[in-house]
Amino acid sequence: MKISVAICTFNGEKYIKDQLLSIVHQNRAVDEIIICDDRSTDKTLEICEKILKKSGVDYKIYKNDHSLNVVKNFKKCY
Repeated sequence: MKISVAICTFNGEKYIKDQLLSIVHQNRAVDEIIICDDRSTDKTLEICEKILKKSGVDYKIYKNDHSLNVVKNFKKCY
């Protein structure tokens, strides 16, 4: 069974590091992390990239061309 984690972000630099580290350090390793960012203007994506590169977990990061808001952003992440 493959375990994927979908995360939707928007200006989450204050919390994203702790969130990603928590996911990466679970007892059962995840197979991939997919991040869909809804046009953050802070350092959210830089933080994600830095942590995920070091983690060894497969990941994909998508930055929306225009704001999708919460529901559509989660649908895209799925």
